[in-house]
Amino acid sequence: MSTNLSPAFVQLFDAEVHQAYQSAAVLRNAARTRTGVVGDTVKFPKVGKGQASVRTPATDVVPINASFSQVSCSLTDFVAAEYSDVFNQAKVNFDERQELAQVVGNAIGRREDQIIIDALNAASAGSTVAKTVVTSGSAAASNLNVGKIIAAKKALDAKNVPPTDRHFVIHANNLAGLLGDERAISSDFQTLQALVQGNINTMMGFQFHIVGDRDEGGLPLSSSDRTGFAFHRSAIGVAVGIAPKTEVNYIPEKTSFLVTAMLSMGSVAIDVDGIVDVVMDES
Repeated sequence: MSTNLSPAFVQLFDAEVHQAYQSAAVLRNAARTRTGVVGDTVKFPKVGKGQASVRTPATDVVPINASFSQVSCSLTDFVAAEYSDVFNQAKVNFDERQELAQVVGNAIGRREDQIIIDALNAASAGSTVAKTVVTSGSAAASNLNVGKIIAAKKALDAKNVPPTDRHFVIHANNLAGLLGDERAISSDFQTLQALVQGNINTMMGFQFHIVGDRDEGGLPLSSSDRTGFAFHRSAIGVAVGIAPKTEVNYIPEKTSFLVTAMLSMGSVAIDVDGIVDVVMDES
């Protein structure tokens, strides 16, 4: 058969990969994003604080002298590629094509999440909510609970972080711990039916993002202590040079088609005041 693929088929496959990528990347739109970056480095501006001064009649105004700085973000190139003979058929099997699209798209989506998680983890200067947060009158090591969410909110409030666009990324094990806290599931405290749904979307002004175990690394784990992150969208910068896209090329030496998804992206912490580390004991 001809080694040329129909443009319509390539477009369909690319759409399937894009759909799989979007479903796998749980932290999309959770960070300040700049697309169409040219080069391998982008600088995010950071504006300092200023105070208003008393105006004295007939005198020059006093500038607030706000400090301006820049945070550099380096881009890294990633590819997710796989050879496949499923295209060397007179009629391509729909299920096989869809499965390959899922594999490639999910790999790119998970990598995007990991880039953002690594940037959050690198912001070690942020506030830390220790696992010994007092909840229900007892100071003991614990998994995620309402008390720790309140403590994370308090840390951000104390830094005057805007109440909107706040996010919280946790592991599936931490969600299980939170669902064990009556204050998170009881209708006496919450209007959402967390226990019925088996999930929590929003609480205390945070939008929750759940990730599981990932070969890319996932959320940091030390012994039984898992670190999750509560953060504001503007505290994390994401730079995208090449948005996720796919190519399908015939490789004669392999007598196969090579399906490649590619991504050029980087992430960096812009303002550590907008990031809170939350340590949760999963033992």
